[in-house]
This record gives sequence, C-alpha cells and structure tokens, in this order.
Amino acid sequence: MPAESHEGLDRRDFMMASLAAVSASAVGVSNASAQAIEASNDGTAPAAPHGTVYTGDVIQGKKVVSALNVNDLEPGQKHLLYFQGVEMSTGQHWYASVAVARGAKPGKRIVLVSGVHGDEMSSIHMVQSVMNALDPAQMSGTVMAVTDVARPAIESMQRRWPNSGRGADLIDMNREWPGNENGITAPGRHAGLLFNRLLRPNADAAIDFHTGTTGFEVTAFNIAGMDVPEIKAMVDLYPVGQVFDNHVYPGVLHNAFVDVGIPAFCAEVGAARVLDLEMASLFVEGTMNVLTHYGILAGPMGRTGKDVGVFIGNSSYPILATQGGLVEHLVKLNDKVEAGQKVAIQRNSFGEVVAEYTSGVAGEVTGQRSDAMAEPGNPLAFILFHKSTPDGVEIYPE
Repeated sequence: MPAESHEGLDRRDFMMASLAAVSASAVGVSNASAQAIEASNDGTAPAAPHGTVYTGDVIQGKKVVSALNVNDLEPGQKHLLYFQGVEMSTGQHWYASVAVARGAKPGKRIVLVSGVHGDEMSSIHMVQSVMNALDPAQMSGTVMAVTDVARPAIESMQRRWPNSGRGADLIDMNREWPGNENGITAPGRHAGLLFNRLLRPNADAAIDFHTGTTGFEVTAFNIAGMDVPEIKAMVDLYPVGQVFDNHVYPGVLHNAFVDVGIPAFCAEVGAARVLDLEMASLFVEGTMNVLTHYGILAGPMGRTGKDVGVFIGNSSYPILATQGGLVEHLVKLNDKVEAGQKVAIQRNSFGEVVAEYTSGVAGEVTGQRSDAMAEPGNPLAFILFHKSTPDGVEIYPE
C-alpha cells in the first residue's frame, strides 16, 4: 500500500517532522534547549564550546572530551582521546576514538574520518596506517583521525546504526550529516555532536574514507566535486584508477564539510568486511601526498593520479537484477565496457539462464555485487561514465 503524503512528505517523514516540532514546544523543555532545537531546525548549528572540554572521565587510560580544539593540545606529540557521543538507552555514552598528531610547528589542520558505516574495515585500517606513520616532531600543522564514528554499527560489523527509538530500526549514518544535536534519532544527535564539537572546528580540509557495502564490492575510487579547485587539488594526488566527479546528494559527511566552506571528498577503498591491504596502500600514499601538499609533511610526493591514468566520469549507471538467482559476472572491476555489452547473466535453481544484463553506456566498471545471489531490484553493477548533461544528484555505490 503506498504511503500517504502530506505536501510532498511521505507519512513517516511527516511524522518525524511533527515529532521534532512537538519536542521543541513540549512542557518541561528549557528555553535554552528550545532555542537550540529551533536553531538546528532552521539550518544553523547550535553554539558549541570554543575550547576543549574534558569530562573528567578516563577510559583505558585515555581522557574523554565532549568538545575539542586541537590547538589546546601539546605540540610535537600524538594524543589519543575518546570523544563523548550520544547516550544509549541505558544512559551510558557511545564514544568515538580520536587520534591527533599535533605538529611541532603551526600549520594546516586536516581531518581524516572512517567508520561512518560499520562494515568498512579497510578504510579504518588505512586511516590508522597514516596516523602510525606520522612523526609530530617533524610536522607543521595537525592531523586528526576519527576511526569509529558509528560505533554501534561497527560492533556488529554492519552498515547501519541499530536504532531503537521507534522499535528496531537501522539508520544509515551517512545520510544524517551535519546532524542535529536535538534531533529525534540517536545517530542524528551523534552526528550533530561530532560535527559541531569535534570535526568542523578542527578542519581546514577533510577526507571521509569508506568502502563498498556488504554484498557489493567497489574498486578504488574517489567521489568529489572536481569543479571546486581545492578539492580537485587533493583528489589529483591519489594514485587510484577512477574518480566520480559528482556532488551526489545531501546528508553525506563530505558534503556537510563542503557546505560550511571546508574542502572535502569521499574515498572508496574496495570491499566491505575485509582488509584489502594492497588497495588501502594506494590511499595511504595519496593521503601522505595531501599532507605534503598542505605543508604538514616535508619531502617529495609519491605517485599521483597522473601516474595511473585516472578515468573520470560524472555519472554512474546502475544495472539492477530483474530476476532472482545466481549471478555470474562477465566483466571485472575497472574493465572498460561498451554500450550494449553483456556484463552478467543469472541462473535459477535449475541452472537455466533467466536473465542477461547489458550495459546501457560506455564506461568502466566501478562496482559489482559480491554476494552470489540476488533478488529483483538488487544492484548487480555500477558503470562509471561521462554524461554530457549530468542530471545532478545521483545514487552511487558506497
């Protein structure tokens, strides 16, 4: 049965908007909280502390902060902290791990993020590898890494945050940014706390690292608005084979940074739930190049996009299953395909071919279903290609 609509909102969105309005005016809400809700709902972030706020808690020897200004930390050292995020149903908090390499000399501040989705292991390991390679005593500027943004999703190695606000629910945290500290879901509030009090205040530039999702593998590629010079300058420094030149849709973290004037993009590091060390090393090399570009590190650049012949497309063509059954791919990631080329077949339980799938465009394979079976509607592949008149907002295989 189709959802009822109310002036363009489906029923669930209308209910959520109504709940937010009710929560702002409910009896017992303080004036300060009501003002924060109103400000957050009209697109402005609530005021956050300007300096570092220590909660007084220590977890496994690491101090806990509820707000951070990296300039408050001792120069020439690495600092390991926990950031106090949203509360659980029990009243305890979810914490995010924060590593800061503060250089001995002043300079730019770069933020590296991973773990926004809970099944993305290579991106987490890649950021850890960068941080482990840094020597703050030889640096100018600061690199801050947050490696486990969606901790409850990571604990079960699943893509979405398990939310219990309206019964069992799974929320994609990379549709929640910049968040709302006074919102009606825990992941939305968590995003607001992190963005307002940890990420945005400490970023002159930012990179959000991901992988494909469970059941769908992607190649090494970057998603970026290449029409922004500062963003293009960073992306060009990565020795990876593909770039999706598209601003995609609102709600993703890198766009939240861009919307407040901080150059940022999204990097995709292969398959979910595994460690692809070879692919991760490409992004380590590119990130070190970015740090050199901003003067944080000294020394020569590594390989860049010019060294690997990057394919740049501005649109992604999805191939969706029309039947159920086993999927056989006829092409591989990064393969070039032509319009009309057969890229996959599907067999039923008798082994009969029930569907054949062709590409509607000429381009390169950027993602493929890795689960061997598919239902109707499941994405089987995405083909990166260049469209002369792009449509703007598009889905993409992250």
